[in-house]
Amino acid sequence: MEISVKQMMAIENKGHDMGFLKKFMMENAGAAAVKRLVERFGDVSSKKILVYAGLGNNGGDAMVVARHLAGYGAKPCIILLGDPEKIKTEESRWNWNLLEKMPSVLLLPNGEIKNSGEEIVIDGILGTGISGDIREPYRTAISAVNASDALKLAIDVPSGLDPDTGKESDVVVRADMTVTFHKLKTGMAGREDLCGTIHVEKIGIPPEAEKGILS
Repeated sequence: MEISVKQMMAIENKGHDMGFLKKFMMENAGAAAVKRLVERFGDVSSKKILVYAGLGNNGGDAMVVARHLAGYGAKPCIILLGDPEKIKTEESRWNWNLLEKMPSVLLLPNGEIKNSGEEIVIDGILGTGISGDIREPYRTAISAVNASDALKLAIDVPSGLDPDTGKESDVVVRADMTVTFHKLKTGMAGREDLCGTIHVEKIGIPPEAEKGILS
């Protein structure tokens, strides 16, 4: 079954109200994405990994990914696409504050966007948070992801792809693999040309949170 972004947000809100906090959803999402990377590569400790993180929840997922990769012995570099003071959600701020205590992750707030021989690139730029034209620095970051020779993993939805309609912006990440959460978003169906291999991962949301939304 495929769901819309509006339905997904409603399910997340209901799950949160039940007591399964969005912080836990973000944690499980990031962990699930890393599990797929480890499944693909085995030992990631020697891999050069670059993480692009926006200021919304997609960026927060990417921050969790960076932390879990550090737990596997990797030394990821995370480029935050803006000022840490402008991170939009409590969950993402919490994860950024945690990363600031971790020398094992290189943090580049307001970082210069450039490729540097990385083997894995994580797209945590926009996810489902796309609305209207894509502005800077997101445009440049999406172009940088596509210009890299690395394996490209999109978190939830490739940035620039409308998760409801499947329409693409004039700039859109072309991922090799996408890890999406809870259920497939409607716009991803048939867009393997942008999503690559799609993995749908459960993140612990109670099935009861769907009641009245999907049924």
